[in-house]
Amino acid sequence: MSGLPSVTGVVAIDSRPEVSEAMEVEFPGVVGRPSLVTALDEVDAVVVATPPETHFDVAAEAIAAGKHVLVEKPMTTNSLDGRRLVEMADRAELTLAAGHTFAHNAAVRTLADMVERGALGPIHYLDSARLNLGVYRRDVNVLWDLAAHDISITNLILHDVPDVVSAWGSRHTDRYSEDVASLRMQYLRGRVEATVRASWLDPVKVRRTTVVGAKKMAVYDDVATDERIKIYDRSRKVAGLGPRGRGHSLSYRHGSTVAPHIDFPEPLRLQAEDFLESCRTGRRPVADGLAGLAVVAVLEASDQSIRENGAPVRIDHRVVELISNLAA
Repeated sequence: MSGLPSVTGVVAIDSRPEVSEAMEVEFPGVVGRPSLVTALDEVDAVVVATPPETHFDVAAEAIAAGKHVLVEKPMTTNSLDGRRLVEMADRAELTLAAGHTFAHNAAVRTLADMVERGALGPIHYLDSARLNLGVYRRDVNVLWDLAAHDISITNLILHDVPDVVSAWGSRHTDRYSEDVASLRMQYLRGRVEATVRASWLDPVKVRRTTVVGAKKMAVYDDVATDERIKIYDRSRKVAGLGPRGRGHSLSYRHGSTVAPHIDFPEPLRLQAEDFLESCRTGRRPVADGLAGLAVVAVLEASDQSIRENGAPVRIDHRVVELISNLAA
């Protein structure tokens, strides 16, 4: 934030004096304060980058003081608190933004645009994988830590929110929550399913999203140094009855593979610029509180599904009434 022209000052909040002092030394112009309440008179907006279980309390305190708020993912640890933040910000006419970095990612925006234009044809399904070895966290499981990104990516690409969630998880390391998990999301309006695989226990770092359409297919590889998106002009279609009139035969089309050039500005900077512009003008941020609530609702449902051995869980209808605005 401090590097943006519209930012005249930054206050860093940490209760540990040695940390505040170190920040002031390393970042000239940054002022350290021991608590949010001591900084409220000096700021117009607050960025909440604290442990997830504290997100609601810190954000609610800032909104109550009349401050715009950007909350890192996950916005809250349950949909009730997420709904309360959305309603508080709405009543106060303040900006509430979720720290969904991939909503500002040029490759993801390109995929979303392609789907919206129908360039891939009707979408059959999406598959995402976010795997690596560590870093383990004690406060959330692997879905809350990693899959939050893929849920926000899928919602953005489909311009929709899921209705039904199923999840499975395993614990392979003592004293930690699920470190390997799979998530299935059903978007009933578009008849699309999306799956996410997340792991803290995989030997190879993978950050990949595959979008399969009726006309073409696309793969986004966030680990790739170039050609992050590849478009495959491939498809299949029913060609008629098979031999002796039995069943149906399929024909396959294998066209060219294209890797479009994508200008790739830093997503974190775009997120900061978008938040500041929303604060200044009152327009809706790219990833607003409803987007944050949608992700939290899916993660909350995934916890329930894991406890129930993968049973399908419908998103709470009160949450759907709010987040359905995303699909409008």
